[in-house]
Amino acid sequence: MKTPGLFDLTGRVAIVTGGNGGIGRGIALGLAEAGAAVAVWGRNDEKNQRVLSELKAIGVRSVALTVDMTNRAGLEPAVNKVESELGSVSILVNNAGIASLSGGVMNEKPEDWDCVIETQLNSVFLLSKVAARSMIRQKSGKIINIASMYSFFGSGLVPSYSAAKGAIVQLTKSMAIEFAPHNIQVNAIAPGWIETDMTAPVRTTPMNDEILARTPAGRWGQPEEVAGAAVYLASRASDFVNGDTIRVDGGYAIR
Repeated sequence: MKTPGLFDLTGRVAIVTGGNGGIGRGIALGLAEAGAAVAVWGRNDEKNQRVLSELKAIGVRSVALTVDMTNRAGLEPAVNKVESELGSVSILVNNAGIASLSGGVMNEKPEDWDCVIETQLNSVFLLSKVAARSMIRQKSGKIINIASMYSFFGSGLVPSYSAAKGAIVQLTKSMAIEFAPHNIQVNAIAPGWIETDMTAPVRTTPMNDEILARTPAGRWGQPEEVAGAAVYLASRASDFVNGDTIRVDGGYAIR
């Protein structure tokens, strides 16, 4: 019998939050290509169904659930739904996120701050707790959090987003320490400037030229280019990698 490859995810079950577009979609399809059964979560059912069709075309078991990450009471039932249809969750990708382009702390409304923190940070804490129960029972699991360049650099334009993404790196380290005795690895991916709906407004501003000038690759990244890091962190190839944050940024952070 052929030994499964280092990056083979056959038999694994993954949840990808915000998996119906952008980076989340790229990761969901990448995990599916590696053999994982994939559950896509998103608020827009039409977009969910489009990605679900793509997953089914790959040939893996898959489901799409309409989930609002700010609805705390809905997280555990959604995990239960995935497990009833696909099996115990062994991979969690905390990708769902929003940004408030407020222009700074003095301009940002408290309710906008709360919404960003709830979506970008609190949901990661809460959903990871639920998913980790299954992983602890299995004595194995992978949690992948999506960080950002703003995990390392400040931004006067999106303070709540920067605060949440900075906290994601520290939460990743804390969970990595706690879950390591259960053979659960927790890591993060920090994408650089990736072409998505969220970043579309930036590409029409002078900031676009600054981004291209600072990025040694000389271009924006594509969502599918984040998938490789996710497959690596979801696979047994990364079993001794824990609490790390991998930059996928075309070299943006080295300048």
